[in-house]
Amino acid sequence: MGLANLVTISFGICHFCNGIVASFLVVRQLSNPLWVPAHPGFTSMARLQKFASAENYWDLHRWSIDNSDAFWRYVFDDLKVVGDLGDDIFSGKSFPGAKLNVVDTLLQGESEQIVITEISEDGQERMFTRNQVRAITNQVANGFLQMGISEGDVVAAITSNVAETVFFALGALKVGAIFASTSADFGSETVLDRFLQISPKALLVTTSYQYNGKPIDCIQKIEEVIKGLASVKQIIAIGPNNSSYLSFDNWVSQFKGDVDIYIRGAFDRPGFILFSSGTTGKPKCIVHSAAGVLLKVLSEQSYHLDIRAEDRIFYYTTCGWMMWNWLVMGLGTGSGIFLYDGNPMHPKPERLFDISQSHKLTFLGISAKYIDSIRKLDLNPIATHHLENLRTIASTGSVLSPEGFSYIYENVAEDIHLASISGGTDICGCFLLGNPTLPVYAGAIQVPALGLDVQIYDQNSQIVEVGSKGELVCLNQFPSMPLYFWGDSDGSKYKSSYFEKFSGVWTHGDYVQPTPEGGYVMHGRSDATLNSGGVRIGTAEIYRIVEQFEEVEESLAIAQDWDGDTRIILFLKLSKSCVFSNDLEGRIKLALRSKASPRHVPSVILEAPDFPKTRSNKLVEIAVSRTINKESVDNLLALANPESLDWFKGLNL
Repeated sequence: MGLANLVTISFGICHFCNGIVASFLVVRQLSNPLWVPAHPGFTSMARLQKFASAENYWDLHRWSIDNSDAFWRYVFDDLKVVGDLGDDIFSGKSFPGAKLNVVDTLLQGESEQIVITEISEDGQERMFTRNQVRAITNQVANGFLQMGISEGDVVAAITSNVAETVFFALGALKVGAIFASTSADFGSETVLDRFLQISPKALLVTTSYQYNGKPIDCIQKIEEVIKGLASVKQIIAIGPNNSSYLSFDNWVSQFKGDVDIYIRGAFDRPGFILFSSGTTGKPKCIVHSAAGVLLKVLSEQSYHLDIRAEDRIFYYTTCGWMMWNWLVMGLGTGSGIFLYDGNPMHPKPERLFDISQSHKLTFLGISAKYIDSIRKLDLNPIATHHLENLRTIASTGSVLSPEGFSYIYENVAEDIHLASISGGTDICGCFLLGNPTLPVYAGAIQVPALGLDVQIYDQNSQIVEVGSKGELVCLNQFPSMPLYFWGDSDGSKYKSSYFEKFSGVWTHGDYVQPTPEGGYVMHGRSDATLNSGGVRIGTAEIYRIVEQFEEVEESLAIAQDWDGDTRIILFLKLSKSCVFSNDLEGRIKLALRSKASPRHVPSVILEAPDFPKTRSNKLVEIAVSRTINKESVDNLLALANPESLDWFKGLNL
């Protein structure tokens, strides 16, 4: 189904008045869904709906908000979370009387089930049964206790996505410590920007890893980090034994794995520190309750994504992205999780589908950028791979285009639940995501998350009508809301980050449009929203059209201050062997004018060699916008490729 088949005018009318054009890009999905569930009654979502005596999902969603205590207790009991919630009702994003330790839930189940499978880029695999994970986690926990690490202390990791990182995190949670991690590819200054704020007492490091077929040595970087971190009392290393640091295996071998640790704590005991991207200043250190994250993620995985006990869950992620924490929480469903470290397209673009086939994955998590990349390579896994075990594909990280939706159903699997999900590091979970009992429409996320009163506000704090766009807000509290920011003693940074734009209301920073089917079309981050003649335009509206052109590998749009107003400038990163031309520029402008509106047509289109991105591969439009508008970019170290901005600095526009 092409984009032209998805576009219709809002309520059948296009208004041209006073020079302002009503945007009508993907306002309404047409009547034909891409997928309709064959057996919606055989899902956890259907069971919950029956429990709540709800006639449909929208009634169930309202019930989960109006009866938050009953809903979150149902999640706790239904998904067999271990512990005691106490008698106090859910309030202030917590259960005040609860006592639990999330590791008890994550590691309960049949001892010999393989629950962690680690796959390296070069094809090596390691598998761990639940009993082995329990034993190693106990060894780590006992090691922490011997170090003097206790409840409230911080331990950290600079690691690749391997099993030892999971063991280290679980061991920390067992003793009530707080775990924080970054990816092994983070530079030393970027790591110090984060870890200097939280003063970890123990540090797990990767001494080397492989990416795109090349070995990467980390020793020098690790030494630079350690010199700057006076708080660290113990350094433990994983990877080839080529350093002077104590190896993980030698460390844990000193402790018994059959001596179990049971240190339960309050529901709001800190368990994770996650970091904002830091593209507008020092990264914020976001402190999360491990119990809150567990309850929220289990509700997402079990109800919204239909993950079941003994499923096989794969999400392509690094240890520097919240999806790593989300994946580890998947152990609580009774499933086995898969860890992959390396380039997902090495040694060939089909790599993740090879893994899906050989390991009979039931759940595959990837990014929208990955889907777009393989679509442009014309991969056709539906014809080359046996993916009959795969029930769900999830996509996040950026906006999934209508073409990306259609590509999955046409070229990957016809009968599959494709769940575009959206949330973030701030909540270690989702505001919007899938529903296995409802149809999937191209370009739209299906539903708001259970338990979250998600609304879309206009600039006057009013809920927008269907077809209009606005800011994603959440009107109630929920378990995985941050506890606080580390070092933010008076809470002012926390408040200003989420509750200032609309007083007292969580504002997430996403620019969103509700659809008549009850879903949502994402239009990008609101801080990157363009303004053309008074009309707000989401950058994703432009990207989804421009990136249909086979010549275009990627695009980036910003607003430049111009003659007392703003104008849109579009930058293109072209595919190899393609050359920018007047013809290509004209075809792009025509497509934007006809498929979106005249307001979407940029004033200037230029070819650029590269775009700035975070280390989790997210486009950083604001860095280019500030550079073009001669403003300072506060934290270049947060970018994976800060040198990409040099080209933009040299432009004379």
